Amino acid sequence: MVNKIWGFFILVGIMFCLFTSNISAINKEIISSGKTTIDMMLQLFPVIALWLGIINIAKESGLLEKFTHLLMPLLRYIFPDIPEGHESLGFIASNMVANMFGLGSAATPFGLKAMKSLQQINDKKDTASKSMITFLVLNTSCLTIIPTTIISLRTLYGSNNPTEILLACLIATTSSTIFGFLADRVLGRVLND
Repeated sequence: MVNKIWGFFILVGIMFCLFTSNISAINKEIISSGKTTIDMMLQLFPVIALWLGIINIAKESGLLEKFTHLLMPLLRYIFPDIPEGHESLGFIASNMVANMFGLGSAATPFGLKAMKSLQQINDKKDTASKSMITFLVLNTSCLTIIPTTIISLRTLYGSNNPTEILLACLIATTSSTIFGFLADRVLGRVLND
């Protein structure tokens, strides 16, 4: 659906440029957006690679497992339906850690593995389980302590103080996580009654 929406926007933009005889705008955008994309990719790739490497080292060294055990009381409260010691809790913890450092790209593989693992213990294979919905809400609204990707983008575009958004991001993501979790619990109870 999103592809159709973006395709529609692109076609409308091209048609507008053709009707207004402004074809040079199309060429200019194609060239400049390609350069912008390459610049952004080259700026973000080292940061993402660094954090993916750190997370992989933490995983191989057993640090993520220790962190999972540290988070276990919280995870057991949030996800009471997941059996104790199930691998999905480790993936969920890894996803949360990556999101806390503002690394959505690094969190995505852990999130996909967590969902796949949660699907294995799901009784209704064609319907998301309560734990899957809760994880999706927390993943989407996840608390971010250090918004690494945003800081990298602000640096790329010449911000004088790219880290000045730390407090605002912390407040916004804390609020969204609390509200998302509460909404998940309230709606879960209302819909199950």
